[in-house]
Amino acid sequence: MFTTGQWIFAGTFLVAFIITMIYVYRKDLALHKKYYKGSYWILVGFLAFIGILFFIKYFVKDNS
Repeated sequence: MFTTGQWIFAGTFLVAFIITMIYVYRKDLALHKKYYKGSYWILVGFLAFIGILFFIKYFVKDNS
């Protein structure tokens, strides 16, 4: 399906992308802590909302 060259390119691209993302994240870590503190509550609220939807779907489904 894929040639050896394509697999090599994909692997090197993935490694370079991950290294770059780690570098950029660490570089901006101070800004993230300053401007995005408390953003975990949004994630908690979103996951709670999804959980409530699954709860409603499970208990209100039609049993016919």
